[in-house]
Amino acid sequence: MSDQHGSGLWWIGEHAYQDAKGRVPGMLRGISLTAARGVDTEEFLVRLGADPEQLECGELYKERHELAIPPDMGDVSRAMYGTCGGWLYVLEDTWAATWSLGYREVPEMDPFVGEEIICLTLNLGPGPSRILHAPGDDGRTWQAEFAESTGRNSKLDTALHAAGAVFPTAYDGVHTQEEASRYFEEHHRDIPARVFASVGDYCGLTIDRAAVEAGTLPLVLLPVPQL
Repeated sequence: MSDQHGSGLWWIGEHAYQDAKGRVPGMLRGISLTAARGVDTEEFLVRLGADPEQLECGELYKERHELAIPPDMGDVSRAMYGTCGGWLYVLEDTWAATWSLGYREVPEMDPFVGEEIICLTLNLGPGPSRILHAPGDDGRTWQAEFAESTGRNSKLDTALHAAGAVFPTAYDGVHTQEEASRYFEEHHRDIPARVFASVGDYCGLTIDRAAVEAGTLPLVLLPVPQL
């Protein structure tokens, strides 16, 4: 699984848990992704908690430490964003994606019928890495841990299976516990790359690795939901 041009999404997962030393000006390690289509870019970012005036200023992510944070904002996730095709994407290298923290409790983050949201949150603190998918047909959000499917037999699930991102278990009616455990031991480090690659394939979404590492995508400040 490789891409010499650094596009696609596999590389985000490949570097999910690498050592933090030698950090780049932008992001490389520990990136969570929120992607949405059928939404207006600024409107969706404001629903995540962004300040419209900050968005209008047009700062780049690499300038994030030069921007004063209003005292009333509390904890802030310094994120970057962009668009590809019909998708808006938001990248964060804090411990979890903002949308994953707030979609159940913050009304503004509720997924609307007619918009699709996919969130890959690494949860570098407590809790497992998760796939969240709001297909946009009924306002509901489905979720699975990395190495699982959502169980809906959706096109996203098909993409996860095709990328090898759904691991065998002792409950799939095919593998024994020993076989499943052995497969996990041999391939567990590949899980994030396979998950990100499958979502990139499903969405037709590519993100320029060089721009992300250099921090030349737009900056957005997102207050961490206080739940």
